[in-house]
Amino acid sequence: MNNTPRFTSKLAAILTMVGVSVGLGNVWRFPYMMGQNGGSAFLFIYLIFTLLFAVPALVSELALGRETRKGPLGTFSGIFGGRIGKWIGYLLLLTVLVADSYYLVVIGNVAFSTYFSVAEGFSPETNVFYQEQLGNGVLQLAITFVILLLSLIVIRLGLKRGIERVSKVLVPFFLVVIVYLTFQTLNLDGVGEKLRVFMMPDISAITIDVVFAGLGQTFFSLGLGGTFLLLYGSYMKKDQDIVSVAISTGIGDMGAAILASLFIIPAILVFNLDMTSGPSLLFNTLPELFSQMPMGRWSGSLFLLALTGIAFLSNIAALEVFANALREQRKVKMSKNQIIWLLGIIEAVLIIPSALNPALIGHLDLIFGSGMQTFGSVISIIGLAWFVKRRKALLQVFGEKSEGKIPSIYFLLIKWVIPAILLFILVSYIYSSIFS
Repeated sequence: MNNTPRFTSKLAAILTMVGVSVGLGNVWRFPYMMGQNGGSAFLFIYLIFTLLFAVPALVSELALGRETRKGPLGTFSGIFGGRIGKWIGYLLLLTVLVADSYYLVVIGNVAFSTYFSVAEGFSPETNVFYQEQLGNGVLQLAITFVILLLSLIVIRLGLKRGIERVSKVLVPFFLVVIVYLTFQTLNLDGVGEKLRVFMMPDISAITIDVVFAGLGQTFFSLGLGGTFLLLYGSYMKKDQDIVSVAISTGIGDMGAAILASLFIIPAILVFNLDMTSGPSLLFNTLPELFSQMPMGRWSGSLFLLALTGIAFLSNIAALEVFANALREQRKVKMSKNQIIWLLGIIEAVLIIPSALNPALIGHLDLIFGSGMQTFGSVISIIGLAWFVKRRKALLQVFGEKSEGKIPSIYFLLIKWVIPAILLFILVSYIYSSIFS
């Protein structure tokens, strides 16, 4: 059934996933992934994978969603068969919930940092107390539960159009603030030489672990994984150009990653912080930066406020994907309130380990933020290339220009080359992890 008349209202919550790219996805995740995976060598791998793999994968997920006009459960059930397809769909939806559970913890940390910046301000005197409270698991768990509750309320009220309007304000505002902060960071004493040395990639640092991490970051930051983009594609208009959407999204994501690097990385180098400290890296760097830069309290508070807002909206998009999947299932006789309660209970349970033991976030992120999202995208690519007729697939992607060399090359890539390379990287990483 064609649902395009409801395109604007239904798609609004899904569009907020843009916040994953320009918000926490790159500002929080990207610097610490660089720190733990070879520095600028990781950036090099990320840029290559975005162009060669992520953009074609993004095209494929959007095309598959528009072809089936269904979410993950309906799409995979239709192309792989009811039982297998549903298990794949539920596995990928569980991936979204697990990833969002630790993502919520990070949002809670950002929200607390916003409050602290406004109420206390960052300074050498207050930073010690800030770090103590940030490490208070019970306090951070309580904050995270509040954010989860607010998210469920928004989903229950169905404020999709309002979310879309707010995101259109927050994303540009956030970009303006981060450009300003990047300018301030690049003017720190001694930053030029340190940044120049750091940005010279050490090719010898590129191992299978770095390759896998770069691949995972590429798929994570673009929202790939057989969930978000399938649902997004299912509401796309027939005449909307999927290729241009994918290319502009990929370029925008790379731009956000580079901006995040130019903002966070120089501050880390100047203040001699540990780049390998994991997910907490952001919360070690920002207080130092805001306490020393001109008008740091004002600009820092604005940045953290915008970051909290964008992260909150993208979190709602993640939860909406799961709620939408349950609403699609006619055999699941649950009211809207029951779906919200179920979603809240599952997510609350998943939140507890990450909130009380933040060291888990890095491990969970590698499995669910990198591994499982790459797996989900591979499954989507295989679904389009192997289970949808070639002509139908190419018509979804290229429209009237579905004949010729470029469409043929694209189909060859998604049918054989990209799945083979991605699966090879995934298997190699698993083998390396077990036997090294």
